Amino acid sequence: MNKKQIINYLIAITRIYLALVFILSGLDKINNLEAFAVSIENYKILPIETINIIAIVIPWIELVAGALLLIGLYIKENSLIITTLLLIFTVAIISAIARNLDIDCGCQGTFDGQKVGILKLIENFSLMIVGYLSIKFPKQVLTYIKR
Repeated sequence: MNKKQIINYLIAITRIYLALVFILSGLDKINNLEAFAVSIENYKILPIETINIIAIVIPWIELVAGALLLIGLYIKENSLIITTLLLIFTVAIISAIARNLDIDCGCQGTFDGQKVGILKLIENFSLMIVGYLSIKFPKQVLTYIKR
């Protein structure tokens, strides 16, 4: 196995991991909409009137984009959606850290109850790198998996 094949496999594996993270996160939030809405509200960024609709819509976007990414449909587009969500979530986390909010990130709904902080930022930045790789190299991953 040459270096290019190894890189293609690694990109494929990380893409699958990214998809699974968003599928599981979306499912957990869908099953715990009220808790997710409270997590959104805790950031104190959005108007109260928008929180419920956002709490309903975001998990479905995560679930659908993750599922399509997992099965290899519209890899570039779904990676862009997921990476954009990660960017938005990261900005919210940075805002919470800057304002000294001691809150759960709401990142996996009630799945793991992670606090906002540097570890969550590192995780999000790592996932954004994976998303970028899936955007930048979608065909190489697909081509190699089909062989």
